[in-house]
Amino acid sequence: MICIPDLHSFHSSASCYHRMLLYLLFWTSFFLLLTNGERGFYGNHFGEWNDSQLQPTIQKLMKGYNRYLRPNFNEGPVEIGMSLDIASIDAISEINMDYTATIFLRQRWRDARLIFPGNESLSLDGRLVSLLWIPDTFIPDSKRSFLHDVTVENRLIRIFSNGTVLYALRLPSGMIQSIFLPFSITATIACNMDLTKYPMDRQECTLQLESWGYNLQDVVFYWTRGNDSVKGLDTLRLAQYSVESYYTTVSEAAYETGFYPKLILHFALRRNVLFFILETYVPSTLLVVLSWVSFWISQSSVPARTCIGVTTVLTMTTLMMGARTSLPNANCFIKAIDVYLGICFTFIFGALLEYACAHFCTMQHQTILDVQRELLREFEESNGSTYLSKSPKKTQTEEPTRQEVPEQSVACEGNEVVEQTKVTGCGLDTVKEISRKAASIMTIENPHNIDRHSRILFPMAFLLVNILYWLYYLLF
Repeated sequence: MICIPDLHSFHSSASCYHRMLLYLLFWTSFFLLLTNGERGFYGNHFGEWNDSQLQPTIQKLMKGYNRYLRPNFNEGPVEIGMSLDIASIDAISEINMDYTATIFLRQRWRDARLIFPGNESLSLDGRLVSLLWIPDTFIPDSKRSFLHDVTVENRLIRIFSNGTVLYALRLPSGMIQSIFLPFSITATIACNMDLTKYPMDRQECTLQLESWGYNLQDVVFYWTRGNDSVKGLDTLRLAQYSVESYYTTVSEAAYETGFYPKLILHFALRRNVLFFILETYVPSTLLVVLSWVSFWISQSSVPARTCIGVTTVLTMTTLMMGARTSLPNANCFIKAIDVYLGICFTFIFGALLEYACAHFCTMQHQTILDVQRELLREFEESNGSTYLSKSPKKTQTEEPTRQEVPEQSVACEGNEVVEQTKVTGCGLDTVKEISRKAASIMTIENPHNIDRHSRILFPMAFLLVNILYWLYYLLF
């Protein structure tokens, strides 16, 4: 069964539709009014503005503008002021001899073609930079660089009513490039380093800005506020370095094609040596002290002293290899840390050689004593046999007549024996004296004195070398 509405209900529905349509038209008109008011608010206060107060649009500024011609074309060079904000220095590599930095570069110049009435500035989207003439600034020492583009390219353009253009870039790590319209770039820049005093070195790096195609007749670079044009270096916190000083200079680059403007930022980096003292200097010094323990061990304890010497030598070798892993393998650099590790290795190896010499002298001294004892024993045995041959002849009393002549001969023979004995005794004494003098020249009478003297000489020599080492590398 289908219900058909009566005539009264039909007229009621029609009036409802008319009311809904009126409400829709009302809210649409109100929304359009608010939209126009909001646009007028940005043009002036509370949506009230007129043509004289309205800032010009980019379409009006670009009318007749040629971005391929620089400002003041055929009228003189364009003066471009620059300033830098260094956000961070992310890495400094001694192996590659470069550094990576994140920097905001700002460039400012005046373009008479962009003058518009009023005293306010016009901020534009960074993507509109392709419509304007901008300087061709570049970093000559840059190895790698990229432009930050999260979420859009990090650059800013601001045009003032007198035609001044502010262009800024964010220069990411290692490279710096900015025009006084901010923009963000990361780059890696070469830095020639002198590592002869590593790790007590002081490195001087530079950041250079040049014009690629415009020479001094076209553009002129200058720092907007001198040394104050660079911000952020005073507050930087680096892992191994601290910024000691910085200053700016204005120069020019000479090439075959002419002279080009150049701005240079010089900054000095002082390495923090505390890390290397704890990691390298203290362990190597303790290894040297450990090698001296063998001086208080008996020379007869061959395994103990040999083990200490060999262990310290091998440990020192490992420490030297580890200290060179983060440094360039260049023969032209004899670094301060290499000198100190070489000194420590010399003292440790010297302690091992000291025991070898002491042990050799001890064995040689023992051999000479054994030879002397053997000579004395043979001499005593020869004297004993002579006295035994004389005593029977002295006790013989029988047959004096027949034995008188033999006794005289024996006496003579005895005198000869005594004389021979005296001669023989003198010969043995002479040989003994000569051997003793030769032994005194070639050997030490008491080899244990070697250890006693080493207990004093080694520490004193090491202390003296350390004083000279630190004075030289810290003061000169």
